[in-house]
Amino acid sequence: MTEIVVIPHHEICPEGAVIEAEQGETVCEALLRNDIDIEHACEMSCACTTCHIIVREGFESLAEADELEEDYLDKAWGLEPESRLSCQAQVSDTNLVVEIPRYTINHASERH
Repeated sequence: MTEIVVIPHHEICPEGAVIEAEQGETVCEALLRNDIDIEHACEMSCACTTCHIIVREGFESLAEADELEEDYLDKAWGLEPESRLSCQAQVSDTNLVVEIPRYTINHASERH
């Protein structure tokens, strides 16, 4: 199992968290499975930016983003070089430290 450290987020994960993820699952799937309610308005189909994360450690272990993901990332609030859509970032055998940005460009929360 791979460890994902989630940096505290004022609403979604105020205390931060350390969770385990299976290789091959996406960061979004791992967060949701561990009751970290990250927004994912498009149901993880790479059609929005609500699951945007910043990978603070372990970024190089993720497969490169494809062109569609890059196009959506260009629209994300607070974009950084280590930004990914958590629905597309598949976990490998390297531990990750992720930050969920404070805001999204979603005008209405879908809270699943």
